[in-house]
Amino acid sequence: MDETSSKTSSDMLGTQDKSSSPGGGWLALKAVEQHMLRQQVPFRGNRLMLKMNKPGGFDCPSCAWPDPAKPHMAEFCENGAKAVAWETTHKRTTPAFFEQHTVTALREWSDHELENQGRLTHPMRYDASSDRYQAVSWDEAMADIGATLQQVGNPNQVEFYTSGRASNESAFMFQLLGRLYGTNNFPDCSNMCHETTTVALPMSLGVGKATTTLDDFDYADAIFIFGQNTGTNSPRMMGELHKLVMRGGSVITFNPLREKALVKFANPQSTLDMLKPDGTRISAQYHQLRIGGDIAAIQGMCKALIEMDDEAQQRGEPRVLDHEFIEAHTHGFEAYMAHCRSLTWEVIEHHSGMTQSAIREAAECYSKSERVIACWGMGITQHRYGGDAIHQIINLLLMGGNIGKRGAGACPVRGHSNVQGDRTVGIFHKPTTEMLDNLDSTFEIQCPREHGHDVALCCEAIMRNEVSAFIGLGGNFFRAIPDPERVAQATINQLDLTVQISTKLNRSHLVHGKKAYILPCLGKTERDIKAGVAQASTVEDGMCMVHASTGELEPASPHLRSEVTIISDIARATLPVHPKVDWAWLAEDHSRIRDRIEAVFPDIFPRYNERIQIPGGFHIYNAARERVWLTDSGKANFLFDADKMDSGMTPPDADYFQLLTTRGHDQFNTTVYSLDDRYRDIYGTRMVAMMNPEDIEAHGLEAGNMIAFSAVAEDNIPRRVAGFKVVPYDIPRGCIAGYYPETNALIPIANRDERSNTIAGKSVPVTIALMDSEEVERTTGLLATG
Repeated sequence: MDETSSKTSSDMLGTQDKSSSPGGGWLALKAVEQHMLRQQVPFRGNRLMLKMNKPGGFDCPSCAWPDPAKPHMAEFCENGAKAVAWETTHKRTTPAFFEQHTVTALREWSDHELENQGRLTHPMRYDASSDRYQAVSWDEAMADIGATLQQVGNPNQVEFYTSGRASNESAFMFQLLGRLYGTNNFPDCSNMCHETTTVALPMSLGVGKATTTLDDFDYADAIFIFGQNTGTNSPRMMGELHKLVMRGGSVITFNPLREKALVKFANPQSTLDMLKPDGTRISAQYHQLRIGGDIAAIQGMCKALIEMDDEAQQRGEPRVLDHEFIEAHTHGFEAYMAHCRSLTWEVIEHHSGMTQSAIREAAECYSKSERVIACWGMGITQHRYGGDAIHQIINLLLMGGNIGKRGAGACPVRGHSNVQGDRTVGIFHKPTTEMLDNLDSTFEIQCPREHGHDVALCCEAIMRNEVSAFIGLGGNFFRAIPDPERVAQATINQLDLTVQISTKLNRSHLVHGKKAYILPCLGKTERDIKAGVAQASTVEDGMCMVHASTGELEPASPHLRSEVTIISDIARATLPVHPKVDWAWLAEDHSRIRDRIEAVFPDIFPRYNERIQIPGGFHIYNAARERVWLTDSGKANFLFDADKMDSGMTPPDADYFQLLTTRGHDQFNTTVYSLDDRYRDIYGTRMVAMMNPEDIEAHGLEAGNMIAFSAVAEDNIPRRVAGFKVVPYDIPRGCIAGYYPETNALIPIANRDERSNTIAGKSVPVTIALMDSEEVERTTGLLATG
């Protein structure tokens, strides 16, 4: 498997996909209408879309891509439309549905079928005698939840999980509830995606967020994309890439999988593009490095740039590197330069899976670009050495002075719509002393100082039987985590209490404690009226813009409550009355919550309520963007670890594969809108193993064969999932791609980034085995019943 790919240069972009259609285009518009029709909301859905991502409207329930200052009439993408259709569906999951199905039977259903039942309408309580959820009144549910939480002997035995769908207001109330209860156990969805960025970026720059704004994309000369499938995960970003290409800029992509939209794209906002059968070529270079090869590839680029800089100096020509910036603003460059010089091209090619010529081609583009933005996604963060890979991306930017310059900077592309905002307002298991002191003084309380659990630590605590209760604010925790079967086994009927605040039925509702509640909440598209006033909530996008979101529709059921109200109700049922925390009063008016957020975070949210009245919101101050370095050295740091060349576990010449778990195009996180993936030409199933054709032949397999995966893990615990159809795909040898969460059972909890504990779902060592006919029949039969 020690093969370097020559299919990395711009010459290979002429290769035709299995389907010749570009990303976006007419098929995207058709997909939007199909999803609206499936959820029985064609007219209402299309009308509602014109309010999305607009001042005075509601925020997209999907990704965290920023909104432009002057939005388009239709400021949404295909996947945002799917998310809206999914939430505004006419389908309902009523108490009658739960009367017809036991929890045990529902566990055999697919993720798509569970959520496709529609919106939850009533609070539900699990009844062990019938193995069914039954309707319960809000008052009865809150009384029982509060009484059960009061009986827990140790507050650190309760986990408060937060999804990125939560607003700033609900997240702030949730962390206040948890800390008044007595714990810093705040596992959240960031722990599964960009926690690596949050930890690694401050080591380099002093801040853990993007140094770019959306305006910078209008001035960039080149955008380097690492491990991020833009067309599926943040489709509105494709519009920015399209504009860059049309004005002569370059997109340079590094991704093991050949993703359709990053090859060519037809922008639905462009009439000219929609008339072209092949759309617009996006990536000037598309480098299919091997899984985990990013560190080596980036250091190879840096080595090439150093050599180019030396040659320019010898010829008396302008230098390639920005030595003035490096001297004034950075620390550690000499050591990093020596490290890059010491690397041989043989080693770089071996670990990256790229040729020297391809790496030099990318470096050449960087050297000719005055302003460079580097973007990365979970293809970087979800690795054992993901933080080290981020350090290399920042090193590359620093060499050209591309931090704190218009049209340049670091741009981690976040996932869920408010995953970044939740962290900003206090959802963090390692809170700062300053934040806790401010909470204490604002509310006259005493917050716990002991660090709590992130997702990985929460899972481990559950398996050690050290957790009594789990409260989930949105999300699908027990489906998204690694080792889900082992964690579920330690949860079902073992925890005293599980509570899920949700809009739709999902698999986490089927992983229940002795007592279990499903509490249905409002969605982003729905009006939240309190004391006769429509309440706005706020979110922070992936580039630090904070703006208001106000729902438009009548709630799906009169029994729904807002997340803020539900949290307030749990707090009032659980905690003693406190003179400075009037939960009901806070929940009645979100501006009161924002006033308290401002009091706790005065430097981040000055004049909070006033500034959200600005169309488009306001930008949170970012020191690195101003070239103010809040690091120990007082400068931006060049960082590297000479022993960490691979950002994964599997060496290039191993006798097993490296599995990349990925999202399908009709999917957002664990929500599966359909079984199709139009961008990969896969239809009607998600149980596939995308393999290099040469690997298929070398292992005696054929396209369509059914295989099983087995994890290769240091703990030697058997982890096996079966029923995957072999699909030939454009991916480097030694690498396989499969969809998550179907492959999550292969990921050991210990397989995570060393600093941040982020689960390494993009680099999972596995072996494969051909299934015999008996197992194929048994497995496919089970899949069909789901």
